[in-house]
Amino acid sequence: MTIDRRTFLAGLATATVAGGLPLRAAFAEGIAGAPGIVGERKIKIALVRYLSTGDFFQFYLAGVTRQAEALGFDLHVLDSRQDAALQAEMLQQAMNLGVDGIILQHGLTETLKDPAAQAVEEGFKVVAFDVNCENQAIPQIEQNDRELARLALEQAIVDNGESFKAGYVYVPGIAPLDRRDETWQAFKKKYPGIQEVAHWGTMNNPIANSVADQTAAVLRANPDITVIFAPYDEFAKGAKTAVDEAGLSEKIKIYSADISTPDISAMVEDKSAWAASAATSSAVVGEVCVRTLALQLAGVDTGQQVVVPPTLITRQMLLEKGIKNMDDLAAKLPQFSKADVSMAPWIPEPKR
Repeated sequence: MTIDRRTFLAGLATATVAGGLPLRAAFAEGIAGAPGIVGERKIKIALVRYLSTGDFFQFYLAGVTRQAEALGFDLHVLDSRQDAALQAEMLQQAMNLGVDGIILQHGLTETLKDPAAQAVEEGFKVVAFDVNCENQAIPQIEQNDRELARLALEQAIVDNGESFKAGYVYVPGIAPLDRRDETWQAFKKKYPGIQEVAHWGTMNNPIANSVADQTAAVLRANPDITVIFAPYDEFAKGAKTAVDEAGLSEKIKIYSADISTPDISAMVEDKSAWAASAATSSAVVGEVCVRTLALQLAGVDTGQQVVVPPTLITRQMLLEKGIKNMDDLAAKLPQFSKADVSMAPWIPEPKR
């Protein structure tokens, strides 16, 4: 006789209750007014991560944690540290934990799509942030990466005109970077005066240091570069380090995506080459991921794509508004600090 994982875990819970524990001890109360199991009992969820290096991912985890706490969810975090095979194993571990729902944060399609499909088949609710599991039952949460790239590149056009020689920092195979790359390719076609004279990039830890070493070599070989498009802030940090060390901070401008307090500090430095970044609050994205999963667990159709809108942040804006950190950014750009996405009356706001 074959017993699937969900039936087995449910049987364990029933056996525990039948063994003499009161029902309230086995299952804490759910959320008042919430439909489905969310209104009936305490929910257990797992966050299965691929990327965790850098401020973006620290803030993302903080957002996931505080929204889970606000909902009273039991959160388990499994971090593969950029090991794709390990992430697939951790997805299996999350299922074995008997969670109700799973958030997949980044990763590779080829290693996640089969175990993610298995999770769905076994009745788990799954949402994915910035990884395409090629499964219509798994909502895709994204920052609108094409828009992030568009905002940054349009600012590059404003600052530098329609003709310049560019360096491009990019690593294929990561869903958000691939979407940003689509916009970069479209911009080069729209503005034929943009010449990509060099392309480099790595995800080797520490990412910023590794990119800095690469960038230094690229700048020595290509002294005519005046713009660097680095659509991930760890890439931009590395590029800026190399530009500074080469004494080129007044010649080269860097355009990026994502933002953090260290990024802001780097952008507002005297004569900083880091001109602009388009970003969402990664903490807000984390909150949206948990809310989307909560709605799925409650039986609410969230649609297959959940998009968090980005904001353009320029060096000039930061200087003019006196923004020195993420708290200042949230206070002085309120559209950045909250997203009315995946909301419901029964979902409480997290404490920020």
